[in-house]
Amino acid sequence: MPRFLTMVRVDENNSEGGFTPEMEQRMGALLEEITKAGVMLDTGGLTPTAQGTRVTWSGGKLSYTDGPFTESKEVIGGYSITQCKDMAEAVEWAKRFLQVHDESFTVTCEVRQIAED
Repeated sequence: MPRFLTMVRVDENNSEGGFTPEMEQRMGALLEEITKAGVMLDTGGLTPTAQGTRVTWSGGKLSYTDGPFTESKEVIGGYSITQCKDMAEAVEWAKRFLQVHDESFTVTCEVRQIAED
């Protein structure tokens, strides 16, 4: 069965910064459901870009840039790895994940199938 990476994109500069108790409850229920369904393989949030470093290879040389990455409007704020029957199922879970967020949030999920040998 194919695996999918869902990257959760957020606007780090305009983040509300917290989940309401109701949103935490909805999120917990969804994560429990997707785990019991055998779909969720791994998930997690990421620390702010201020705590990150970009490593670039260009022109035969390495360069490093410490965060925050102010030129980025959207950053990856979290991820999940799921195992679904097809892209449609992976997208359906991503839609349900987005819908548990409060209306004040702007969140985008990019769903990509993991290339298998």
